[in-house]
Amino acid sequence: MNKRNFLKSVGLGSVAMMGAGLPSIVKAEKAADAGTAATKIKHRVWINPDEKDTDADIRQRYAAYKKAGIGDIMFEADSERHFRIAKEHGIKAHRWIWTMNRGEKELLASHPEWYAKNRKGESCATHPPYVDYYRWLCPSKPETINYLKEQAEAVLSKDYVDGLHLDYVRYCDVILPVNLWSNYGIDQSKELADYDFCYCETCRSKYKELHGKDPLELQHPDQSPSWRKFRYDRITNVVTNLAGVARKHKKPISAAVFPTPEIAKRIVRQDWTNWPLNAVCPMIYHGFYQEDVNWIGDAVAEGMRGLDGRFPLFAGLYLPDFNGNMDDLEKGVRLALKNGASGVSLFGGVTPEVLAALQKASV
Repeated sequence: MNKRNFLKSVGLGSVAMMGAGLPSIVKAEKAADAGTAATKIKHRVWINPDEKDTDADIRQRYAAYKKAGIGDIMFEADSERHFRIAKEHGIKAHRWIWTMNRGEKELLASHPEWYAKNRKGESCATHPPYVDYYRWLCPSKPETINYLKEQAEAVLSKDYVDGLHLDYVRYCDVILPVNLWSNYGIDQSKELADYDFCYCETCRSKYKELHGKDPLELQHPDQSPSWRKFRYDRITNVVTNLAGVARKHKKPISAAVFPTPEIAKRIVRQDWTNWPLNAVCPMIYHGFYQEDVNWIGDAVAEGMRGLDGRFPLFAGLYLPDFNGNMDDLEKGVRLALKNGASGVSLFGGVTPEVLAALQKASV
């Protein structure tokens, strides 16, 4: 599936310490870049490689990417040909995977018990929220952790893969971006039981061991700080385990996350400023939140304060939100850089006009 057949396009739109060894990877990468032209490279892009492309097409495209300042590509599918040609042009090729949202038919059929349950007791295996492809695994189950580590191992063992990029590394959206509410005729000004995860037996028993209560016994579970923190920590544990696999392979790990630390914690239980990553790409898709371009700078500034220098941030920009206005795109890139981003990460149609705006904004 293409990255984020966003939930709106189908009716919906789309405290761990730094792991030992990861800082050394970051330092090594910075040192390697210091004496080369790569010091000018700041940006990233999410794409789905097309096997119908000729080698000439790919070389021309990635040469243009490199010239515009794109130094990393997150590929949604495995394509040795695309990866190696990107690397020929001095671009790092990362394999991007869906993490907690896993709807493979064979997995659903063989392990429905691995899937998250909402506050009503409905499983994502049989009652997917919002759209059919929303099939969320429970992060508390050891089987889930082992499965995801095996997936990461398979990716990172390939010599042409430079790093691992995590997507959907979170719970289901308990609250959608406000721009999407009308698509479903729902008001999510409060947390609704249908979309509040995970209340499976494993999560409830683990929480009870820590706090002496079943979360379903809480009068207002949606307002419980300890229940929220429990879930932040479950996702952080997933990331920590996958970072361990990346560390073993001496390759970097990054993640696409929700736009600000506050929004991420509130609506998808992501505590991403405390994850053991090498880089983070907050999806600062301003149109989804009914904000203007200036919000990109505000969101980056909030993220940078939360990170406090632990690892670099690349501001995720959703190109359709700019409606073809290259002046606005240039402004968005400049705002991201001004507020501390190491670059931007683009999703959408990367046209020559987009590359020109990106290159102009990076001067």
